[in-house]
Amino acid sequence: MSDRILTTHVGSLPRPEDVTEVVFARERGETVEESRFDGVIGAGVERVMTRQREAGIDLPSDGEMSKISYATYIKDRLTGFEGDSPRRPPADLKAYPSFLEKLAKAGGTPSYKRPKCVGPIAVKDLQPLHDDIARMKAAMAKTGYAEGFMNSATPGVIALFQPSEHHASHEAYLEEVAEAMRQEYEAIVESGLLLQLDSPDLGLGRHMMFPDLSDEDFIKTAERHVEILNHALRNVPGERVRIHICWGNYEGPHHCDIALAKVLPTVLKAKPRALLFESSNPRHAHEWTVWEDTKLPEDYRLIPGVIDSTTNFVEHPELVAQRIERFAGLVGRDRVIAGTDCGFATFAGFGAVDGEIAWAKLAALAEGAAIATGRLWGRAA
Repeated sequence: MSDRILTTHVGSLPRPEDVTEVVFARERGETVEESRFDGVIGAGVERVMTRQREAGIDLPSDGEMSKISYATYIKDRLTGFEGDSPRRPPADLKAYPSFLEKLAKAGGTPSYKRPKCVGPIAVKDLQPLHDDIARMKAAMAKTGYAEGFMNSATPGVIALFQPSEHHASHEAYLEEVAEAMRQEYEAIVESGLLLQLDSPDLGLGRHMMFPDLSDEDFIKTAERHVEILNHALRNVPGERVRIHICWGNYEGPHHCDIALAKVLPTVLKAKPRALLFESSNPRHAHEWTVWEDTKLPEDYRLIPGVIDSTTNFVEHPELVAQRIERFAGLVGRDRVIAGTDCGFATFAGFGAVDGEIAWAKLAALAEGAAIATGRLWGRAA
């Protein structure tokens, strides 16, 4: 971080067709030989690692190749999750039912099971995690990466999409799932990878899970989410963890999104020492001003989204550079890493952005970071 702006992204990347095929086959309960699954996913991870290198990404991920989605994958690793959960559309889409219907008819909303919690939660099988780690480290070695990150769901986002019918209270559910997920968090960090915690519950949760609460009451709930998360991270050094918040990775009105200024004090209480957040889309691009009055801990890093993840526009590298420089001017060039608003394939086989365009956007991200580096450090890009 001492001599240039590094680049990264939120995690999920376009999955090759064969990867999507085997992931969905397993999701449907079909028999997929372990050797075939491992071979297809391993090749997919190596492919996306290579493309990240070609695009100019400094801190890569495995693209979440083996996961059906960033939250529901936990059913394969924890006990207590079965069946399907009722769908709860966000409040902003409910306010425009014609648009919600249009999205559904056009395939704009992914359809697959979101198992609910129906019993006690405990670790069932962490082998899928260890397989993910092994595949990613092998791909990193082949592509020359020394550092990378792996995504994991927070207790809050697990509860957001997979409500419990077993626990007496929301808090009891969070506490039990947090203790089970603790082992995943610790294993990722122990492997040498950075841990990225995906926590849309601190943004999207306001207008999806708790639409009937006031902002003030939601903040109290979010505070408890953070406290429980921090307890799950008690054995993990904060500098090896980054956290991502968002208000929903979909094109929509987003007029119900809670303001960043309201949730930020709570988010900054979380143990991770780096924050990924939306700052490019039309609903949140103005919120860069929040950082003018925010005092950050000395060891804290910002990873603002400097490209959007729901539009097929390829951002001009100059715009990307301007966005990076704006944040560098507020918190210092050594505190900023260039990122994306959200992932490009939050759900397997589904993404608003065309796969090839997603890679073009990541290349524009890297080119913009190089331009910003040249100006911030006073040298040619």
